[in-house]
Amino acid sequence: RLRTTFYHSIYLPFMELSGVLLLAVVLWYAGGQVLREQMEWGVLVAMLQYVPRFFMPIRDIAERFTTIQIAMASSERIFELLDAEPEPMGGSKSQGNQPLRGEIEFRQVWFAYEAQDWVLRDVSFRVAPGESVAIVGATGAGKSTIVNLVCRFYEVQRGAILVDGIDIREWNAQELRRRVGIVSQDVVLFSGDIDSNIRMGDPSMSAERVQQAARDVNADRFIEALPDRYRHEVTERGSSFSAGQRQLLAFARALACDPDMLVLDEATANIDTETEMWIQEAVARVMRDRTSIVIAHRLSTIREADTILVLHRGELREAGCHEELLARGGIYHRLHRLQYRGYGDAAAETGPETQRAK
Repeated sequence: RLRTTFYHSIYLPFMELSGVLLLAVVLWYAGGQVLREQMEWGVLVAMLQYVPRFFMPIRDIAERFTTIQIAMASSERIFELLDAEPEPMGGSKSQGNQPLRGEIEFRQVWFAYEAQDWVLRDVSFRVAPGESVAIVGATGAGKSTIVNLVCRFYEVQRGAILVDGIDIREWNAQELRRRVGIVSQDVVLFSGDIDSNIRMGDPSMSAERVQQAARDVNADRFIEALPDRYRHEVTERGSSFSAGQRQLLAFARALACDPDMLVLDEATANIDTETEMWIQEAVARVMRDRTSIVIAHRLSTIREADTILVLHRGELREAGCHEELLARGGIYHRLHRLQYRGYGDAAAETGPETQRAK
């Protein structure tokens, strides 16, 4: 794209300049001929019209050339993807139909997306079965990277990640990902209807299970108001729904799949207060008896987590519950006071629930 833009920035001004110069030549030469009565006025007018028409196709060629170059760059990416070898599914470890306990352990994990530019540095923690763990920190601290590693979208360079006491590299990747439900901030909905989006193409899932999942996460409140209810048409990426409605459908999808472990990546961001209350109820139901990892910038959403991990520049700096971290007066305490600076000291201690009630 940069190369195309460079050539285009040279070619187009050159053609414009050439057209202006040719018009000037025509006016100078033909204008003199007209003044000497050696040329008719009509010939001059015709020439002034012919010059722009002459350069118009050449200018169009430049525009088509830019489009072709962009298309060629896109086609290279497409063929690169088609030629890519399927990623290895890893080990053969599988639980079959047995559920996972959901124990997750990071042992001195180091990870970098490129070379030695470490995103995580010597991170160690353990999530007990059925426990909820929240991860907070500034943008770029490595929160989403931990989720990517748990789902085995990337392999660690140093250290080890254990799931139920077994190294994650021994698990079959497809089997492991099937056991993890992810609800992200950017919800992806597909063209079809609400029913197919909740069941995610699983024909074995019953309609009762789909509807029960929607009721459990409060999504039925707006679904029942739609003309076709669960057969209501969903446009590409769910553009016909609000952000909060898309989030509720994502929670219904996660609950319907009945995952053993749950990951919430900024799942309550960019929503209104009423929808947030519905989603908070949904979160409580979805996380019940499941190992859960919650990533959040809004500290009001993770106060009830069993353990809160504070990441800073790829390092695990603090760990504990909400009250412990506040009493410690460290990074979490500073983040908490920054978020509720406008509410005063009482808000910093009592939290947003009291402020909302007021």
